[in-house]
Parts: sequence; C-alpha cells; structure tokens
Amino acid sequence: MNKTININLGGVFFHIDEIAYHKLKNYLDAIRRSLSDDPKGLDEIITDIESRIGELLSDKVKDVRQVVNENDINEVIDVMGKPEDYIVDEDVFTDDDSFYQKKRPKKLYRDGDDKFLGGVSSGMAHYLNVDVIWIRLAWLVAAFGFGFGFIAYIILWILLPEANTTAEKLEMMGEQVNISNIEKKIKDELSGASDRIKSGIDDVSEKVKSADYQKYTDKAKSGTQDLVSTLGKIFEAIFMIIGKFFGVLLVFISVVTIIALIISLFAVGSIDFIHEGWFNQNGAVFNNTGLPIWIVTLLTLILVGIPFFFLFMLGLRILSSSASRLGKTTRLSLFGIWLVVLLVAIFFGTKQIVYTAHDGYFNESKNITTLVPDTLHIKMVDNEKLSNYDNLRRRRSDYSLVYDENDKKKIYSNNVRLNILSTDGDQVFAKIRKRANGKSKEDARESASFIEYDFDLADNDIILDGYFLTDADNKFRKQGVYVDLYLPEDQVIYIDKSAKTFLYDVSNIQNLYDSDMVKHHYEMTEEGLNCIDCKSFEIESSDNNGAESFDMKINKEGVHIKIQDEGNEKAEVKIDETGITVESSKDSI
Repeated sequence: MNKTININLGGVFFHIDEIAYHKLKNYLDAIRRSLSDDPKGLDEIITDIESRIGELLSDKVKDVRQVVNENDINEVIDVMGKPEDYIVDEDVFTDDDSFYQKKRPKKLYRDGDDKFLGGVSSGMAHYLNVDVIWIRLAWLVAAFGFGFGFIAYIILWILLPEANTTAEKLEMMGEQVNISNIEKKIKDELSGASDRIKSGIDDVSEKVKSADYQKYTDKAKSGTQDLVSTLGKIFEAIFMIIGKFFGVLLVFISVVTIIALIISLFAVGSIDFIHEGWFNQNGAVFNNTGLPIWIVTLLTLILVGIPFFFLFMLGLRILSSSASRLGKTTRLSLFGIWLVVLLVAIFFGTKQIVYTAHDGYFNESKNITTLVPDTLHIKMVDNEKLSNYDNLRRRRSDYSLVYDENDKKKIYSNNVRLNILSTDGDQVFAKIRKRANGKSKEDARESASFIEYDFDLADNDIILDGYFLTDADNKFRKQGVYVDLYLPEDQVIYIDKSAKTFLYDVSNIQNLYDSDMVKHHYEMTEEGLNCIDCKSFEIESSDNNGAESFDMKINKEGVHIKIQDEGNEKAEVKIDETGITVESSKDSI
C-alpha cells in the first residue's frame, strides 16, 4: 500500500502516489541541475515545464479521484525527454539537428505578441506558415470585397484562445513541447527583452537621479496621475486604430490602382499590337504625341504606378512593423526611373497640349438667292451614307471616323451651329465660319480651312448640311462650323424641325427659346424674326394626381396665369393693358 500526496503543477492539483512523486521530483531536480550553468530565466523555464507536465497528466486523469502512478510519470518523461538527452546550449538549435526539425501538428491560437486587433491573423499565419501580411490582406479583401470579413474575424476572435504560455506558443508554431524547446523559447524572449531594457536603462537612471521625489510623492497622493495616464492610453489606442485604418486604405487603394493600370496596359497593348480597327484609328486621330498608344499607356503605368507602389509599402509598414522594407538601392532605382518617365511625359504631354493651344477661323461667304416672294424653308440634312446615328442632332464633342465615296478616311462631326440674322440688302447669303485649334494662329486657321461644309438651294428650300468632314490626317482639333444665314427684311421663312438642335441664340421678337422656334413661320424684321403663326404661348404643368397645377398663357391679350395648390387653393394673375390683377379663393387685389 503506497501513500498518496497532493501536488500542484501549473495551477492544477493532482493525487500522486509516493513512488511516482519521488520519481517526478528527481526528474525536475535533474532538469534544474542541467540548467544551473545558465540560470538566465531558470524559474520561468521550470514553471513552463511544470505547466506542460500538468497538461500531459490532465490528459491522463479522467477522474479527480484518480491517482497518478509511476507509469504515468514514465510516459510524461518519454514525451518531455530526459535532461541527459539534451545539450542545453545555443549551438544545439541549428538546422543540422534532425531532432529539432521534427514538427508536431500545429494548433490554432491567437498570437498576442504580434497583433493588430486580436492576433487572429498572426495565429493563422503561424498555422498556415505564411507571412502575416498576406493573411491581413486576405481579411481586407473579404471585408471590403465580399462583406463577410468583419463578422468572420470577430467570430474567430471570440472562439480562438490566445497563446499565453510557452507551451501554447510552441504548439502554435508546431514545435515539440519539451525541455529544450521551452528553454530556447524563453531565452529568445528574455534576450529580446534584455536588449530593450539595456537601451532604456541609462534614461531611467538619469531620470531617477534628477527626479523631484517630493513632486512625485504629491502626485502619488492624488488620482490625477492615474486619470491622465488612463486618458493617454485611450487616446493612444484611438490614434493607433485611426492609423491602422489609414494603412488599410492605402493598401486597398494602391492595390486596386496598380491592378487597374496593369490590366489597362495589357488590354491597350494587345489591341494596339493586333491593330484593332476602331481603337487604332481613333487613337491615331486624338494622339498628337507621335508615340504609339501602348507606349503612352506604359508611361502612364510607370508614372502613376510607382508612387502608388510606395504608398502600398507604406501601408504595409503601418499595418505591420515586421513588414520588409525596400532597400536603398531599390528605392533610388525606382525614383530614378520615375523621374526619367516624368520628364518624358512632360515633353510629349506639352506637345499634345501645344497642338490645341490656339484657335483660328477660316471665313467664307456664299450667295444663295435674291429676295423671293414665297416662303423659304430652312432645313438641316445628314449624309446617310456616312452617319452612324439614327437621328440628326447637334453633337458638340462627338467625332467619328468614316470613309467617303472614294474610300478615303474622314473625320465626321455634327458640331454645326445655325444663326439667322437680318441684312439691309435684298440678297439671301450665308457666312460660313470654320473653327479649329492648332499650335499657332496660322496653324489653327490652316486646319480650319480643311473643313468640308456645304449647303444647297432646291426650289424654295435652303438645305444646310447638319455635319462637316475633314481629312483624318488633320487629326482632332476641336473643329466646328458656325453658319450665319442672312435674310432681307420682310422675307418669310419656315424653320423645319430638323434644325431644332442646330439653332444657336437666334434673335426673335417673341423671345422664344431656340428649341421652341421650329415648325413656325417667321418674317424677318429689323429687330429680328417675328413669328407670324405663334398666336399664343401656353405652359401647362401639374403633378401626377392633379392636386397641384400651373397654367400660363401668353397672347396678344396679355399674360394669364392660373395656380392651384394641394389644399385646393386657387389663384389667378392677369397682366394686360389695364394693369395687373391678382385673384384668389381668399382675397383679390
């Protein structure tokens, strides 16, 4: 019959028989003696070893009344290893030692020593054997790209335990939890801590020597110092979170921008190399630099991509202080490349801008007909063989490439404006002002002279082109055409609906908007066009259910306005030769 003894290992109580107790005690004493040559962190190493032994024994004890026997201790020693099996020295921890290369299955913990929020990413990085920055980037993609990252992170933060003990940290990294590994882990931690302590010990000594002890005694007597310290920690945490969030934004924006630039380079380069028709032709029309489109895209990638790459690296450094830094040679090389590309971009960009720096006009006048007693019809027409549009309308900045009847490449545009003015003579004529940009006034005027525009007179119809053409070799120079149609006084015209979008600030006695002038007859006067069939001008407006309404009528009798609001309140305003009259359901003026 053996005695039983109660012992405490790592905070856990066990019942152990006397033989097993002495064997365990001798084992621990032997470990302590094997570490005596280097007592650095000795107590902490012994404590972690005892905790690990306690964990192993807890796995064997299924009942609190169960007694640990000698066989249990032998099995624990087999797992932990005997002191004489190890040479407790730094030289033992080398890559050539096959014993330490033997890994055990990893366990997933949160790493509290390298955490941004809860240490989930660091723990997953140890478990998957990857750099922690890639795990954090994956969380960013999951959070901002798919939306479930925030919830998943919080769940793992709650469910995963944090690796606090040395044994748990070794399990997190897949290391054997034995005497040697525990000692090595603790020594590494103590070595790092000692360096930080040594670096600050001089400052501490100086502060201690020069300290005003009475002042600190007075502060200790009050709670002000604790309050200030607590508030400081709170603000420090807030600023840290803001800084990390800023780092997340930098990484996310930089990655998206760089990926977009790379995709654009490959897409544009591929299209340019295979000489895809539409892109190749239009690119040549708008590109004044003389460089191929793919080179322009490459310069843009370098000019924009390198700064965003530096922002990406800055974001990584903000998120993790352990992220690798670019070497000085790499930084200087990238900056040199960027500076050269910047100078090239400035040169060719200036060349692109210079070609449209000045505007110029080429004017010409053409007689159409003399005063006719019949009504002249003003129409705008399109060239159905060249136009790519279903309807004719003025398109101010829309240019396209077409091929004429001679199969020659032309620039096609509907940027035509029509104005109708009066003249003292009896001749109907048109002034055509062709406009273009260029690197000088002379160059712009020459470019404008190449614009092809025409009109025709058929019976009593003045047929104006609603488009113009110019050779594709002239390139895009913001070309446009202004048509000023001059009519003698008393000449009657009818403006066809085809001219609706081409009319530009046409003077008329009724002050009609340009878009409201079509489909009416006008007589030219000294003050401008006078509408002879605009008997009244009405505006009607109401909401969907008719609760509110606004009606306005303008004719030779004056102005008549009717208003009704949601409350069924009505009001009328009359303006005529007698004055202004306002009537409502409540009162009248």
